[in-house]
Amino acid sequence: MTPLETELKLRIPATAPFPALLAALGFREATPAQPELSVLWDRAGTLQAAGSALRTRSYAGAFRLTWKGPRVPDPLLKIRPELETGVTDGAVLEAILTALDYRPTLRMEKVRAKWVRADLEACLDETPFGCYLELEGTPAAIAEVRIGLGLSEDLAEPRSYPQLYVLHGLG
Repeated sequence: MTPLETELKLRIPATAPFPALLAALGFREATPAQPELSVLWDRAGTLQAAGSALRTRSYAGAFRLTWKGPRVPDPLLKIRPELETGVTDGAVLEAILTALDYRPTLRMEKVRAKWVRADLEACLDETPFGCYLELEGTPAAIAEVRIGLGLSEDLAEPRSYPQLYVLHGLG
């Protein structure tokens, strides 16, 4: 069975207050804030039509390939199957994808800091259209941290980053 990614994206006014707040909840900084480049790939729109995505990501000196399957319905959380692996040579991977007739469809750049705790990952993201806190883990851990940070469910952003990039004319 393919593992499920469960996350909550929250709109926040700025990332600056959150390192201290996350540390108070037992998080430690795993990766300091730095640029991240994600590229979505598709072949004649087949992945998008199936509700799936194929993404390459360059972040913190590493290159990763991720497949995300269709979303599982949930009123608050984003839940979907996900498979991800590290790649030694990003340029070779992109050449392989191109040879298989995949084409880049969307480039997304942001600044991301990653914080971790035994049961949860938190990412502080600065995008061209605002700041976000992403929490990934079990639904119970996500809810506990959201409440511990004093953040309301009303701050939840139901759209994905690709949807937001397109909405803001960046895709």
